[in-house]
Amino acid sequence: MKIVEMKVTPVSIADAPLRNSIGIHEPYVGRIVVELVSEDGISGFGESAFSTQMLADLESVREVIAGHDALEITRVRQIIDGRLHSDSRDSLDGVLQAFDLTPRRKTTAVERTFSPIEVASLDLAGQSFGVPVCDLLGGRVRDAVPFSAYLFYKHAGGGGEGDDARDDIYPEAMTSEAIVAQAKAMIAEYGFPSIKLKGGVLPPDDEIEAIQALRAAFGPDMPLRIDPNCAWTVETSVRVAKALARELEYFEDPTPGIDGMSAVRAALLADGIDLPLATNMAVTSYAEIQESVAKDAVQVILGDHHYWGGLRAIVELGRLCETFGMGLSMHSNSHLGISLMAMTHVAAATPNLTYDADTHYPW
Repeated sequence: MKIVEMKVTPVSIADAPLRNSIGIHEPYVGRIVVELVSEDGISGFGESAFSTQMLADLESVREVIAGHDALEITRVRQIIDGRLHSDSRDSLDGVLQAFDLTPRRKTTAVERTFSPIEVASLDLAGQSFGVPVCDLLGGRVRDAVPFSAYLFYKHAGGGGEGDDARDDIYPEAMTSEAIVAQAKAMIAEYGFPSIKLKGGVLPPDDEIEAIQALRAAFGPDMPLRIDPNCAWTVETSVRVAKALARELEYFEDPTPGIDGMSAVRAALLADGIDLPLATNMAVTSYAEIQESVAKDAVQVILGDHHYWGGLRAIVELGRLCETFGMGLSMHSNSHLGISLMAMTHVAAATPNLTYDADTHYPW
């Protein structure tokens, strides 16, 4: 399984005009596809977010990856670590730069660069051995991986421009009624067993109404979540949490940072409300888990192999979350099928995946 070539290909895909707390998705989103080719002619694939720095970092290690075996994964990470020592904010893709609300949003260039190479290595090795990637991660512990219906407030349009414009499968949704219709259409198509709403767009009371409308439409057993991407103050977060305490399975990133999340948690517990708080923004590395646990800031982590350092890192994160009595889900941003399959395989091999994973893939 000797690697003879590493190919790095930037691509763009049409992206619908989805809303979030900082604005609206552009007509296109960039991704980078990493292909590792073995001496036997087998190709393994990985995927990352796009930025000019991310592309440069991958190109900078391309030549030194050739010549290594696909299973020399730890050695390859050491090589990347020797080449890249930057934790520069510029290495983040544009979406994450926009959400860089605190210094914590700085996963290292090493982790981001290593991740698509590790995924491609495991893909190559799995094909060579004739086994699924989840078996290389310790073996599957589930035969089906649940994902949530990821709802967005959105404007009309399916993404892309001109002759490249996509059909608007899920039409404009800027009201509670339209959000319920979007959920019904998405669940009818894919059978999702839970629902997540991207919030932080409309006034908080309107988003409370949307969650309540989803509860009325789907009944008491449908798990619901909302994620305003740190758009709210501690006070607003507490008010929303109290209004939705009986509706939500967890409340994701209502306010910035470990201290902010800790303040929300303390205020809720003081009123007898034990609503788990989740994050993919306040805790983004192993180094931050200790502080988060000490301050009881986060009860659920949304791991993301693109930023935590690959698939094996997510399996390890699951063990650590289990140790501290924390839940685990999976974060998503706009991605291709390569990342969807990588998420599916690591989810299949992670025992402590306690919540359905996110995915943008229907968009």
